[in-house]
Amino acid sequence: MTVMGTARPAGRPRSERAEKAIVDATLDLIGEGTSVSELSIEAVAARAGVGKTTIYRRWANKEELVGDALATLKAPLPVVEGRTVREDLVAYLDVMRQDSLTLRTRCIMNIAMSEPDRHPNLYERFHKTAIEPRRVAMRAVLGRGVASGELRPDLDIELAIGMLSGTMLWYTKGAAHNNTPLADDLAARIVDEALRGFLSR
Repeated sequence: MTVMGTARPAGRPRSERAEKAIVDATLDLIGEGTSVSELSIEAVAARAGVGKTTIYRRWANKEELVGDALATLKAPLPVVEGRTVREDLVAYLDVMRQDSLTLRTRCIMNIAMSEPDRHPNLYERFHKTAIEPRRVAMRAVLGRGVASGELRPDLDIELAIGMLSGTMLWYTKGAAHNNTPLADDLAARIVDEALRGFLSR
């Protein structure tokens, strides 16, 4: 017999706990070296302690699940209102640096993004949820700098984004390959060097 008015147990709702367990299981399996091609819904379900139907109620396929799981690894975008262009760019690039700090995260990102041709839906989903929002933010910062006269009026914004983010990725890839730490001031150094060419003269 159910007693009316009985308080619900404290903690996360059951559906949220199950979703977190599924995401964690996905990341654990990839972090342990399972490629996206080798990963199966059955293995994720077993690791998470849920049924396959629980997973399929939330994700239509493996690529959607992995894409959403990877997006949880990305550090949140910083609040940059009122900062200078330099400060904003350093903040955004440092988020990229922080994303690569842990060995587990680097391993997961390298494995999951190593097969874009075989898993185009995964790459597209990850790009939409984790990469494009950062490009949009950097595009807005650079555009504001051009409009205010802080940056050159003829600045190629898309190329500038590629130069800044590409340089940070080059360093993070090297750190992952050599298992070496990244300098805390790396973002500032990249931005300062780039701004030598970006600034209005």
